[in-house]
Amino acid sequence: MTVLPGTTGRRRIYLMRHGHVDYFGKEIQAAGGDTKVVPLTPLGQDQARAAGLALAHVRFDRAVCSGVPRTFQTATHVLDAQPADQRPVLEIQGDLVEIHGGSFHNIKSRAEIAAQMAFHFEVAGEPGATMLKGGEVFADAERRAVGVITRLLAEPDWHTMLIAAHEGINRVLLGWAALGAKASGLRAVQAFEQDPACINLIDFDMVPREDGSPGTEIQRAIIKAVNVTPYNYVKHGMNMTSLEAIFAKTPR
Repeated sequence: MTVLPGTTGRRRIYLMRHGHVDYFGKEIQAAGGDTKVVPLTPLGQDQARAAGLALAHVRFDRAVCSGVPRTFQTATHVLDAQPADQRPVLEIQGDLVEIHGGSFHNIKSRAEIAAQMAFHFEVAGEPGATMLKGGEVFADAERRAVGVITRLLAEPDWHTMLIAAHEGINRVLLGWAALGAKASGLRAVQAFEQDPACINLIDFDMVPREDGSPGTEIQRAIIKAVNVTPYNYVKHGMNMTSLEAIFAKTPR
């Protein structure tokens, strides 16, 4: 197993959220409201490039995204800042797509949607809680996202990985890591803000499987950084939550 220099079994994941998008843009309207098609706005592209510059000195062994345009573009901008001869091929892991939302019940204005979403992650730890009425069960989203990370950590020949994903999925993964990477972290989801194009850093200590079978398993997760935004490190003027900012007329 390849590990971080100076360690005996540690691997590192740089977990990013995609850059700014406009969920009321022409692409979504043309797709009948399908948010999977939304691309980065010019602001989102600038945010992703800023993250790329901040990470330009980091050599990624592998790079992964959820496959939708906004995460693919974010990861691509970050990798564009890497030396060409060290740039990994961008892989798609579809189970890292955002938590599937339910119905807004004919709500159409930005303000109404923002009000409905403002405290929605607070319910994630409740049994059977879903992302809005009729949406995906938070526990199911956690299961698929954690499954991806667990599989990736079990694969050999890498120690540093870039992952570009989404706010909800990142919150789920951070909550899981915060509670020891062996239990559900949904009760912690509400505490992890994820601004556009932010960078989180999680280390995983890997050990041989306890049952003696071939391979490794997670001994512990160490959260080294959360919600770092290279385009505004100290968050000056970023007074709205991420959800509030998404639906604001003027992006922060």
